[in-house]
Amino acid sequence: MRTYRRVDGRKTRGERRRREIVGATLRVIERDGVAGVSHRSVAREADVPPASITYHFPALDDLLVATLVSAAEELAARTGEVIESSRIKGSGPAGAVAAMLADALGPSRGRTVALHELYLLAARRPVLRPAARLWIDVLTSLGRQPDEVGFRAFLAAIDGMLTQGLVDDEPPTAAELLPVVEHLLAPLR
Repeated sequence: MRTYRRVDGRKTRGERRRREIVGATLRVIERDGVAGVSHRSVAREADVPPASITYHFPALDDLLVATLVSAAEELAARTGEVIESSRIKGSGPAGAVAAMLADALGPSRGRTVALHELYLLAARRPVLRPAARLWIDVLTSLGRQPDEVGFRAFLAAIDGMLTQGLVDDEPPTAAELLPVVEHLLAPLR
């Protein structure tokens, strides 16, 4: 006899609405910075009533934490795919990392600025710190490196490269970033 699990449509719709709101929050930050985030601005961006925002995220910090966590999970998933793809292709991870950085500093620059702004906000708002640290922990676990300290140093260097790239007038290309990434990865081999 086959049993069926009952699906709660309200829960599914609620989760979908939360994801839409988080996505809208990130778009507001890309356009207006963190200072532009309010329940009303996110409601306008998500095309939902403001009450829907406050229902799912009563405080702005709740909304910012959810956005940071979502971004960390998305970055970790994308990084995991890149690492796995480079393993399957038999190519080194340096080229894949350089390409990801070039994308983050070029076509995805607005999103990168938004995420860095959110990340730095955690320095002033302790409630955001666990979410800001999440991506480092997740990426460290993805790397599966025997030298965890070395891998964390690598991630810190990548943060620095992103910050420097964001203030440059012209974003660096993957070819320009590749020798730096290779140099950073050399001690981890």
